[in-house]
Formats: sequence, C-alpha cells, structure tokens
Amino acid sequence: MSATGIGITHLSQIAVNAKNVDRAAAFYQDILGLKLLFKAPPGLAFFDCGGVRLMLDRAEKPEFDHLSSILYFSVPDIQAAFTKLKESSVRFEDEPHVIARMPAHDLWMTFFRDSEENLMALVSEVARG
Repeated sequence: MSATGIGITHLSQIAVNAKNVDRAAAFYQDILGLKLLFKAPPGLAFFDCGGVRLMLDRAEKPEFDHLSSILYFSVPDIQAAFTKLKESSVRFEDEPHVIARMPAHDLWMTFFRDSEENLMALVSEVARG
C-alpha cells in the first residue's frame, strides 16, 4: 500500500444532484462545454471532466436531496472563462480573485451556481511574469 493508505490514485467519479437532469445536462454540455459520455435510465447523465466522470442524478431519497459539494473546474484563463460564462447568463457569487500567492504562480478563483443552484468554482494557476 502507498502512503495514501488504501492506494487511491485519483478521483474517478463525482455525483451532482439535479432537480431536472435534462436541464442540468444542457448546462454542463452547452454552457460549460463538458463532453457528454452517455445518458442512462432512469435519468442519469455522465460527462468527461479531464478524465474524471461527472454524473448528474436526481436524488432518489430525501436524505440525498441537497446541494452538492463544490466542484473546482481548472481553466487556463480565468478571466476569459468568467467573461464567457457571464455572457451565457451564469450567476456568479464573486469576481475572479487571488486566493494564494505561490512561488511561481498566483492561484485565482471565482464561484458560480449551476442550473440546479449547486455552488461551483473556476480555478486557474496564473504564472507570474
């Protein structure tokens, strides 16, 4: 076993709750530009997010009917991504801003809501000149 305990090497799938899977699938495909892998009954949609599978699903039990964990989508140019999403009427919680200054880059972030009101984020590592 590795230092991670049980040998976890990467995140393979994330589930995001959706009140309306078709609406959510359109948001993730048409607005965020993720590749739709497939849809499966009874109302599941799967996307590729840089090798991590993103599953949209309607909560089948009341204890699962809540907003999701925050997904942080890495982008090369956070300002350009912010502008493009704003033009698509995506609702942002804030403007892109520096979260941390690292030795070789600044870590930028901004938060937005998806079509189902889940909080999401864009993150970008911006090299310093």
